Amino acid sequence: MSESFENAEPYSAPAPKPRGNVATHNRQPKQAGTTPDDRIPPHNVEAEQAILAAIIIDDGGDILNTCIEKKVTPEYFFKTEHQIIYDACLKLSAANTVIDEITLKSFLEDRGSLGIAGGFIYINDLTARIETTAHSIHWLEIVREKYFRRKLISTGRQTVEDAYTYSDTIESLLNKVEKNFLDIANDRVQESAQLIGDPNGPLDNALAMISRMAQSKGAITGIPTGFKRLDQMTFGLHPGQMIVIAARPGMGKTSIALNFIEAALFDQTKKGNAGLNVLMFSLEMTAQDLQLRLLASHSRVKLREVQRGFAKADEHKKLALAARDFKSRKLYIDDVGGQTIMEMRAKARRLHSRTKLDLIVIDYLQLINGTDNSVSREQQIAEASRSIKAMAKEFGIPIIALAQLNRKSEDENRAPRVSDLRESGSIEQDADVVMLIDKARGKKETDEEARIAGVYQRTLIIAKQRNGPVGEIPLIFHGDLTLFSEPELNVRDPNE
Repeated sequence: MSESFENAEPYSAPAPKPRGNVATHNRQPKQAGTTPDDRIPPHNVEAEQAILAAIIIDDGGDILNTCIEKKVTPEYFFKTEHQIIYDACLKLSAANTVIDEITLKSFLEDRGSLGIAGGFIYINDLTARIETTAHSIHWLEIVREKYFRRKLISTGRQTVEDAYTYSDTIESLLNKVEKNFLDIANDRVQESAQLIGDPNGPLDNALAMISRMAQSKGAITGIPTGFKRLDQMTFGLHPGQMIVIAARPGMGKTSIALNFIEAALFDQTKKGNAGLNVLMFSLEMTAQDLQLRLLASHSRVKLREVQRGFAKADEHKKLALAARDFKSRKLYIDDVGGQTIMEMRAKARRLHSRTKLDLIVIDYLQLINGTDNSVSREQQIAEASRSIKAMAKEFGIPIIALAQLNRKSEDENRAPRVSDLRESGSIEQDADVVMLIDKARGKKETDEEARIAGVYQRTLIIAKQRNGPVGEIPLIFHGDLTLFSEPELNVRDPNE
């Protein structure tokens, strides 16, 4: 018998012949765009028989383990008999029982399913169908391919049915459809253990990390923020984290988020000179305005001078050099306003599947549209907050969500608190880290003096940190540069 079954054609039952004469006027008119599909789903019986035979001959050894590693379940098999036999092999293996024709017969007989599995003669004949198990991986891939084709067909049919009958919003339906198809793709990815001594394996990576730590003396383990004291408190931004940065309008929350983005884009500790991949959803500002701010902060050229057209020749050169630096970085900006969290999640999921993202920034949370207008705004924001946390866990990356504070801290002339988050819902509960930006209290400079100088004293309050300390960090906000810096560090021109 041939050991390759790729070209084997599935059995196709002949179409039943009509009996008698069928009157033309009794026929239902065929609607445009519809075609009856009575085709047999993709499958390959011979490949299914061969992989089962290989498992039995191998006594449930490496071949069955490979099936398990590739997440093969009984439903991967088309024939019911094969599903039952494979399920029995899994259960026998879990019980550390030998797998052969006799043990399979006994196991299935005890459960009253031997007849449904084809009987003892069928099981006994399976092993006679192959001469060697050498091609078991090839047979397994055929079985998996046919299963995924069937899964695509059934998911497609369900999508068509949902399109006719789904009662929720179109955003909810599209999110469901995208997730269903993405789940099929994810099923094809297997988890794999690594031998620690392999080249570029865990041992080599651990040694490289130790070397980097020794060189940098206390290097952070997450994505750096660009602020030394903040990184010392948080050890960077970590996978699965939801980080909320909140402030009253005009305090610089978008600017500090852009500073975090710049630090990630030009970080050389994770991907060498390539930097990290960042996606920013801007529900308020345009991509052009955001890029202008990034150029100003990176080049140390005052934004107002650029906007007024009074930038000097050397400043234009600095801006050109900054633009060149950004040209090679992977920053994606989506500036479509009024998006729902489902739309944002779908866009992020598509981009993440093509180019693995390292960080997502959302500016800002209270501008996200709700998916259900019948519920309160607090409930809508709570849904968005939960979804952002779920996204962070799903993608395995940190997500920064900017948020606005209400006026209570100003009315009461006090430092802001987490409870001051507008339409807070579950933001406080979902967030792993909450940072609040406040004006420096107790300073003698007036707002007018700060405005003239273009430099503002700020305090970054770490109000919540699930796995670390809380506290306050003094910062200086250079408004014209849209740049935050630490008091003990001078703002240096990167071109010098």
